[in-house]
Amino acid sequence: MVVDDAMADEVVNIIQKTACTHKIGDGKIFVLPMDAVTRIRTGETGTAAI
Repeated sequence: MVVDDAMADEVVNIIQKTACTHKIGDGKIFVLPMDAVTRIRTGETGTAAI
């Protein structure tokens, strides 16, 4: 899933609350930087392409 930086904490919190069963296997959430994105059809880049 790719989201704008401003939404990252909120999205992580929602996923954690929704996915948590308090049992082994609930999973992990990794937050990584996205260096660049380009929408192929329009050529838009950056936030506009998300």
